[in-house]
Amino acid sequence: MMKTLTAPPSPYSSATIRSSIERHTLSVLVDNEPGVLARVVGLFSGRGYNIESLTVAEVAHEAQLSRITIVTSGTPEIIEQIRHQLERLVPIHAVKDLTLTVRAIERELAMIKVRGKGENRVEAMNLAEAFRAKVIDATVESFIFELTGAPQKIDDFVSLMRPIGLVEVSRTGVAAISRGQEPI
Repeated sequence: MMKTLTAPPSPYSSATIRSSIERHTLSVLVDNEPGVLARVVGLFSGRGYNIESLTVAEVAHEAQLSRITIVTSGTPEIIEQIRHQLERLVPIHAVKDLTLTVRAIERELAMIKVRGKGENRVEAMNLAEAFRAKVIDATVESFIFELTGAPQKIDDFVSLMRPIGLVEVSRTGVAAISRGQEPI
């Protein structure tokens, strides 16, 4: 009897692997110096990992530290590998997976431009009120709304505005922090 060898399943076609893909938010404390962000992004691109959201800001002027918040997806093993590889980069002081912290808070800011007249204008205003979106610019034919909240809230608002007359969306990316007294 002849044994047939088959290639291992591709991670792109395997339903079992695809179903274990998770979205994670990583908080990375780094030296605020030239080239650090490029090294972090290079780590992702060099290994074929995707960055879904990326925000960077100085968080301690005297200590010259910045926080990079990265939202990425992968299997738990890949996320762990990313975390370990980040920890090995020299200008990085700490890496924390905020997704594993039940007490983490994520927020994002978006500006959403919507075209609308008549009933569509009224509908857009009603939805904006329900989502607590603020009108930051208005003309006779359009609005620009400012909305802050969890990324899913912004996704939902944008989806509702699409049939009304969505024109453009600008998003800041996720900012995240863990609750309580414990720092990164």
